Amino acid sequence: MPRILALLALLLAPLAAAAQDFPLTVTHKYGTTEIPAQPQRVVTLSFLNHDNLLAIGVTPVGLRDWFGNQPSGVWPWAQDALGEARPTLLKGDINFEQIAALKPDLIEAMWSGISRQQYEMLSRIAPVVPPLEGYEDYGMPWQLLARTTGLITGHAAEAEAQVKAIEDRAATLRASHPDWQGATATVAYLYHDAPGAYTSKDIRSMFLDSLGFRTPQAVDDVSGAEAFAMTLSNEDLTPLDADLLLWFVSPANVAAIRDLALRPELRAHTEGREVAVDALLASAFSHASLLSLPYVLDRMVPMIEAALDGDPATPVPSSVEAGLAP
Repeated sequence: MPRILALLALLLAPLAAAAQDFPLTVTHKYGTTEIPAQPQRVVTLSFLNHDNLLAIGVTPVGLRDWFGNQPSGVWPWAQDALGEARPTLLKGDINFEQIAALKPDLIEAMWSGISRQQYEMLSRIAPVVPPLEGYEDYGMPWQLLARTTGLITGHAAEAEAQVKAIEDRAATLRASHPDWQGATATVAYLYHDAPGAYTSKDIRSMFLDSLGFRTPQAVDDVSGAEAFAMTLSNEDLTPLDADLLLWFVSPANVAAIRDLALRPELRAHTEGREVAVDALLASAFSHASLLSLPYVLDRMVPMIEAALDGDPATPVPSSVEAGLAP
């Protein structure tokens, strides 16, 4: 009988590291999928999970293009792991014929947003792994996403070691920054001239949770129970206010963020606790992967420290450069 991959087993590191026998049966939001043998040709339809595959030594034969016009769809922090490989870049809507032509023996789709109908059609090509049971689209924590990627490809030990290294680093930061524990943090953006923020269900907010922060309840209240993001009116920015306010900025939107009429009234602004997150750092933060998160910590931690040092006069360099500083 194939092994049943229970959710509890995915969350427990010792068991996860041992669960490498195939065939393997994964329980997910659309039912169960049997993976008969360790995959050799993996197509990833998740917008970000190629990072985790590359981190554990699995080069996909096809990967989903997300944004940014990067070489082979892979951002700088993962280019060394990609090396000279050139996977097929899957652009736009899911193309079943293109995927079938790659002859995959596993289709990974845990962060893809595929529908049940798409899942059923893809399953005619190869075993498909959508979000695990109990999780909605784009709702799996980064640790679970990475560990599951290791399990379904036969590389659980490699994934677990890298998850632990990041978790250990986060634990060290929590211990050295007791003032972060329980503080609120909002990850905000401007989209089509409308301000918005990621909710506690989002992978970015989940990573801030691992540092001790929590998403303001007001953000979740606006969004609804399962949404990973919410949109506000320019006439009321108060749900964004937090002990730490991270703005995703770009040359195209920074002036509009700077000119939001009610932003100067936010406590985070008047107390100098806004952080401008540039496009490269925002992308690394959004990928929330084994390869991108060390880069995020390297760059973001000093920014957070400057914003939360208790002195409004301490400049946050990225905010000063973006013109967001008080």
